[in-house]
Amino acid sequence: MIAAITDLIRSAGYVGLFAVVLAENLVPPIPSEIVLPFAGWEVAQGELALLPALVAATAGSVTGALILYWIARRGGRRAILATHRVSRVTAADLDRVDARFRRHGVWLVLAGRCVPGLRSVISVPAGMAHMNLGLFVALTTLGSAVWNSVLIGAGIALGSQFEEVDSVVGPLSTAVVAVLAFVVLIVLVRLRRRGRPS
Repeated sequence: MIAAITDLIRSAGYVGLFAVVLAENLVPPIPSEIVLPFAGWEVAQGELALLPALVAATAGSVTGALILYWIARRGGRRAILATHRVSRVTAADLDRVDARFRRHGVWLVLAGRCVPGLRSVISVPAGMAHMNLGLFVALTTLGSAVWNSVLIGAGIALGSQFEEVDSVVGPLSTAVVAVLAFVVLIVLVRLRRRGRPS
């Protein structure tokens, strides 16, 4: 699969990169942790330019996120679960993300774009909650641009060893989730303390 993806980016350039990143948002088994560093390697070799590559990747991310957002907004939970064979989103995934989204929706959409496994799913509760479309697009664009910049930059730095990025991003994303959970816990504890009668 990786060979087919890299061949598409090589042959179709920015359009291919846009299409692959869009598909990656809808079909999680496509690994952005390899696709985007490969694009960075192509930038380092002069086959792609940095800014257009970043724009193409971010546009693909936002478009994919919007598709899931609208499916969830129009069809709700049933429509998302109907796509399980492709999206791999389960009822347990929806329960977990939905519970967190109700409390910390804005931050989850922003930070979720930088966490593998959550990047696609986070669009679902946003759509089901009818999150303001302009806010959703702004947060998704910002979070996606950060994620894409980091991975494309890593590919530029590593060159032909771009596949090594995946071994770093996995543990790093776990650390990001742990830090976010810790911060949320601290905020909740402080809010509860403030709400207690003196």
